[in-house]
Amino acid sequence: MIKNFVEELRWRGMLAQIMPGTEELLQKEMVTAYLGTDPTADSLHIGHLCGIMMLRHLQRCGHKPIILVGGATGMIGDPSGKSQERNLLNEETLRHNQECIKNQVAKFLDFESKEPNAAEMVNNYDWMKDFTFLDFAREVGKHITVNYMMAKDSVQQRLNGTARDGLSFTEFTYQLLQGYDFLYLYQHKHCKLQLGGNDQWGNITTGTELIRRTLGFENEAFALTCPLITKADGKKFGKTESGNIWLDPKRTSPYKFYQFWLNVSDEDAEKYIKIFTSLEKDVIDGLIEEHKKDPGLRVLQKRLAQEVTVLVHSQEALDAALEASAILFGKATKEGLEKLDGQTFMDVFDGVPQFTVSRATIEAGASLVDLAAEVGMFESKGAIRRELKQNSISVNKQKVAEDCTLTTADILASGCILVQKGKKNYYILNVE
Repeated sequence: MIKNFVEELRWRGMLAQIMPGTEELLQKEMVTAYLGTDPTADSLHIGHLCGIMMLRHLQRCGHKPIILVGGATGMIGDPSGKSQERNLLNEETLRHNQECIKNQVAKFLDFESKEPNAAEMVNNYDWMKDFTFLDFAREVGKHITVNYMMAKDSVQQRLNGTARDGLSFTEFTYQLLQGYDFLYLYQHKHCKLQLGGNDQWGNITTGTELIRRTLGFENEAFALTCPLITKADGKKFGKTESGNIWLDPKRTSPYKFYQFWLNVSDEDAEKYIKIFTSLEKDVIDGLIEEHKKDPGLRVLQKRLAQEVTVLVHSQEALDAALEASAILFGKATKEGLEKLDGQTFMDVFDGVPQFTVSRATIEAGASLVDLAAEVGMFESKGAIRRELKQNSISVNKQKVAEDCTLTTADILASGCILVQKGKKNYYILNVE
């Protein structure tokens, strides 16, 4: 008995629109379904996660997922839900991005399985690169009318003045290119279902229409979309003041990634734990009940942050993020600080006042009193001496005396020295 994929999405809040007959098809047989992503960066960000989780649930329900990396369409740009045409990339960049994306998606999908529902990754550049414009116009363009294409919401929004620059022909053809992807996969991979975000509904249904008009109306193809994820306040999900939250640890440290989920609102945590984890319904229902008894414990946020961090990164990355989180609030040690790389160190101490000192100064041995006054960390030598006499100054989490001298032994792996006054006041010395 194949688990009901649509019901799984429905209770998780991951179902927006579904074409009639889709649920029946999924209950009748193992279905091959695909979801497309444009490789416009060498990493996915958490805005992509809902779609990737759809593919994960699809495979866990016994069906076969295909992720399509849009090497060809990435050279065009998709107007759906956007007010400007996106930058076009060259083939070398797109191929590099594709490899990086596959490595990330492999954490969610089983590409190595010997079962018939093993995941696959395809690139539409492979079947589009030798397709001439004349062949495309004859074999694809003749089947879909301009009237049909003009009626799509994504096209109408661009034509009705909501965007400054109008709609280029390049973008106008995008729905045909995406439609052809569906036709190609239908013919060569027996793919009957396309998944995507709800802003893709128009493009996806163009594909189902192209299949019917090209191969005959007895050839049925189906569509299913997930809602566009937003925050409780209506703002765009996944964006912070510093930009996207990326899956690549070099772009967003696991610590910062963990903190993002830990700091979501109660309302969002209840929604996100269903969408972004594979926890079963009874487990999630239990966590929600436990959270409501004492919201201050942030049970939902903690479990959400743990599950997603392990899924995207690893258990080791989660352990490191938890250890880093404890540095500001727990009894951290110099050894704990030494474990932090430069990016994580800066993420942990985001917003802390920073000062720069030359390596030569530290190598010569620098009096903390003199140096702190010189760089402006304290208003005067007298001020820091008073704090030192009160035993309230620490260097790298270790209490220091009035005659403290900073040496190269105090430089952490991050290239910094951490000075602390009392429990909550931190200062960073960047050694350059």
